[in-house]
Order: sequence, then C-alpha cells, then structure tokens
Amino acid sequence: MTGRLDLYTAAPAEMKVWLEMSLKIAPKIEHSLLELVKIRASQINGCANCLNMHTADARKAGETEQRLYLLSAWHEAPCFTPRERAALAWTDALTLVSTARAPQAVYEEFAFEFSPEEQVQLTLMINVINGWNRLAVGFELFYEAKPAMVAAA
Repeated sequence: MTGRLDLYTAAPAEMKVWLEMSLKIAPKIEHSLLELVKIRASQINGCANCLNMHTADARKAGETEQRLYLLSAWHEAPCFTPRERAALAWTDALTLVSTARAPQAVYEEFAFEFSPEEQVQLTLMINVINGWNRLAVGFELFYEAKPAMVAAA
C-alpha cells in the first residue's frame, strides 16, 4: 500500500514534535502494558499499520502469542492481570469515547490500579496511539515492521 503522502515531508516540524511527545510519555508506563494498550486501540480503530508494528514490538519484548490472539476478547480471556484489565477497559472507553463515554465503574477500576500520575500518563498514551491510528488510517500509511522470529516447524 502506498500512503497518500509522507507526513514527515509534508509537515516535518509538527511530526517531529508529535513523535517526541509520543516517545517521552511511553517510558513512564511498563512496556508490556503499553504495547497491549496500543494494540487494543489499534484493533478498535482498524489500523493495520499500528497493529503490524505493535504486535511485532510486543513479541520482541516477550509477549506471548496466546495473549496477543486473545487481546480482542480480553473481557473473557483469563490471562490478563487486573492492572492490564483496568488499562484495557480505559483504552476501550476512551477510544470509543463518542459512544462509550468514560463510565464511573471503568474509572474506579482504573483509579484502583493506577496512581494519579500513571492515570494521566496512560490517558495521554491512549490519546497518542489514537492519534497515530488516525494519521495512519487517514493517510493510508503502512510501514513494514521487521518480522519477529518464527519458530521452526
């Protein structure tokens, strides 16, 4: 797929700021959880580019195939921790904010698992991945991620 335009050529200063902000937030939340959040938002938004990138990143960081496969059904899957569930529920609510809003019960679980600072950091990261999804979907971007190691058959 060829993108509609090159974001970094069209608006280099803005894209530099956007990328820098994205990278500054990420290290403050555990990497494995961030990748799950990025994948989940990208599933909801139908962003092939970000799904490709973040599933590869998650695998490289040691995430299991089972958890990646079950992420789209995380509500029913027993393999996610309470902290991960709270983050995923918050991700779902904010990614679908126009219809889901941010229900009090979802927030209460989120607040139980995350400090106030972490709540802001994760909410910012949810905003960032949703922004990247919109850029990639809107401009039909697809950058090929390096494939994760495949086990020999």
